[in-house]
Amino acid sequence: MRDLLEKLNLPYKDESLYEMAITHSSYAYENQTGKNEKLEFLGDAVIELLMSDYLYKEDLADEGEMTKKRAKAVCEDALVMYANKISLADYIKLGRGESLKGPNKAMIADAFEALFAAIYLDLGLEEARRVFYSIAVPHFPNVWKAKDYKSSLQELIQSGDKRVISYHTIKEMGPSHNREFEAAVMLDNYITLGVGRGKTKKEAEQNAAHEALKKGNYDSKENV
Repeated sequence: MRDLLEKLNLPYKDESLYEMAITHSSYAYENQTGKNEKLEFLGDAVIELLMSDYLYKEDLADEGEMTKKRAKAVCEDALVMYANKISLADYIKLGRGESLKGPNKAMIADAFEALFAAIYLDLGLEEARRVFYSIAVPHFPNVWKAKDYKSSLQELIQSGDKRVISYHTIKEMGPSHNREFEAAVMLDNYITLGVGRGKTKKEAEQNAAHEALKKGNYDSKENV
């Protein structure tokens, strides 16, 4: 853990926060320790704030474009990209069964969010911003080129009639430390355009949007 903190040049005070940030629920269950889920919740908000602040200050686009850029920059794939630059997966504590498979994308993204919560709680927002600018901002050009199926579907739907799409989690499967989600994307709240699965709700929604785009034809209610 200290190797990672030194790599990030963090003048940390409470090392236990960072230890918790890399502790998956499977390890916590087997060893009766704290897990990173609450930190993940807070870290998600911290990263979104830092991302919004960056886009606002850089004045890169109008509100609609900034919203799309932010969504791409904080999605699971983007978080994994940033996490891989600091080899975060090597530090994640997993239970015995999960250790055999290694951390999946959802676990890595969750730990990355939890790490930022730990930095925020231990050292404040400005230190979190410094780390964010160091390990995330340089990769934004590549992130923004990545395919965002939800945004693509939204643009396609709104290019025609003023119809509304929404996402709904319709099923949750597996034990608490290895959940899988199934989501549906709905048109006008009652027409199912696509269904997808993923290790997180966000990934399931992206896969549902991808399925909807592959099916196509949203002009007629009878054909969706």
